[in-house]
Amino acid sequence: MCATCGCDGDGAMVHLPHEHDHDHSHPHEHDHSHDHDHSHEHDHAHSHEGGGLIDIEARILAKNDRAAEKNRGWFRGREILALNLVSAPGAGKTALLERTIADLGGDVPLFVIEGDQASANDAARIERAGAPAVQVNTGTGCHLDAEMVARGLSRLRPPAGAAVLIENVGNLVCPALFDLGEAAKVVVFSVTEGEDKPLKYPHMFRAAGLVLINKIDLLPHVDFAVERALANVRSVNPAAPVLQLSARSGTGMAAWYDWLHAARAAARDAAFA
Repeated sequence: MCATCGCDGDGAMVHLPHEHDHDHSHPHEHDHSHDHDHSHEHDHAHSHEGGGLIDIEARILAKNDRAAEKNRGWFRGREILALNLVSAPGAGKTALLERTIADLGGDVPLFVIEGDQASANDAARIERAGAPAVQVNTGTGCHLDAEMVARGLSRLRPPAGAAVLIENVGNLVCPALFDLGEAAKVVVFSVTEGEDKPLKYPHMFRAAGLVLINKIDLLPHVDFAVERALANVRSVNPAAPVLQLSARSGTGMAAWYDWLHAARAAARDAAFA
């Protein structure tokens, strides 16, 4: 149970997009070579007092952080770049991945973990674009956590040197708190959402290693002030690079690919640090 929002992600299911939507495997199945914590502890809140909820949240996040560190070590040992793509629903994360796979799939081994509450639609889109994908359905959960990602990795089996792109559940609140073991969070927001998104969701933008302003092909048709959006990002996270692009038209995608190549090189170097 997420003490922050009250969602329960314990019933998450992991399956490949070509499988039947009802995965009958045990939800806690792990590849034992993945070296992950097999604790099945569950935190249940029985107190409505603020102190009790804070303690439960701390324990949930501490448990997640331990699993995230195992994921991070697994990535580092295999020179794998892992990125956590986060956004509000409809910002264009899946379209961004489809374009990236089409343009880079022949040169970079790309693997995708798709997070949604239900359906395997996005994972099927990713496979049609040409990359291996696994779907993680969180049920009532509003975010992926590190153990869900570990289960996804045990099915996806990315090779050494790959890039694992994790498309989180569309939500700009709870995913900011949950480390998945990724090298960076990539926050995507679109010109259709309004330039005040960084001010409304400062924790997410503060956690960003990269911010992508998507759908700039629509700028002539929407009321969106790019300079104001950039200023809002810088007000909460002065260090994060910001790129403007359109996954639909391809404008600005080259800068995203340059960043991705540099991040992948850094992941390879980190394995020997």
